[in-house]
Amino acid sequence: MRTIRTIAELRSHVRAQRHAGRSIGLVPTMGAFHAGHESLIRAARAQTGEVIVSLFVNPAQFNDPRDLAAYPRDEQRDAAIAERLGADILFAPPPEEVYPDGFSATVTVPGLSDVLEGAQRGPGHFAGVCTVVAKLFNMVEPDVAYFGQKDGQQVAVIKRMARDLDFPVRIEVLPTVREPDGLAMSSRNVLLSPEERLRAAGLSAALRAAAAAIDDDPLAAASAVLGEHGISPEYLAMVDPESFQAPGPLIVVAATVGDIRLIDNVLIDRAATPERRGADPKGAVSVLPT
Repeated sequence: MRTIRTIAELRSHVRAQRHAGRSIGLVPTMGAFHAGHESLIRAARAQTGEVIVSLFVNPAQFNDPRDLAAYPRDEQRDAAIAERLGADILFAPPPEEVYPDGFSATVTVPGLSDVLEGAQRGPGHFAGVCTVVAKLFNMVEPDVAYFGQKDGQQVAVIKRMARDLDFPVRIEVLPTVREPDGLAMSSRNVLLSPEERLRAAGLSAALRAAAAAIDDDPLAAASAVLGEHGISPEYLAMVDPESFQAPGPLIVVAATVGDIRLIDNVLIDRAATPERRGADPKGAVSVLPT
């Protein structure tokens, strides 16, 4: 695997791969790899001829400088994981390469970016996400880009951006990968204390309770479980997975446990039996593919 740090070198490499007739898969990440990232890289390796993994902690999507400073970073470890999984390129540019002096353009998706996560994290959050992903799409020109369902609203925003701006890329969304107790894999999980880690499992437990109570009052069931874990959600809602407007079959939740902000979601299969809507023995939630 080769590590590239400049856009010029990346574009030169992409041109050579295109000339050789290889399809290109892009896995955009901010590093601190876990099993969720690994599933994306594996899918890219299985489906495309050239796998490019970007590693860039994007300052434009952080509204709180303390959150940016605390974000876990270990490029050496991440590079070893990417290489083990068969990535061809690790694109790890410095911030000044992505945002040079005088950079001022932004990409926004009004409406979809303004609710739930957008409302909680501020108007600059999804603008930062869209801008950096649009830049990566322009740099790499991938055939397929891979994202995880855990960041459900981000996925919806990126899909809308790619559609509206005519990016010739297929957005592949993979299921959320979870810990044995159901907690969604996240780079932030390592920042939880042992006590906070136990409480954090309440988010997925609440989603399982909501799934089981879909024919009754799912949000009340989820709220009760969150309360049992001492968690006060920033939001808990049922929305459409494309518009993120209520009502809909996607149950979304966000909460801060200790100092760590966590999100999760589950898409309910109303056709499933009540038993199948709950958790399996390993804590996974019955969901529909997106």
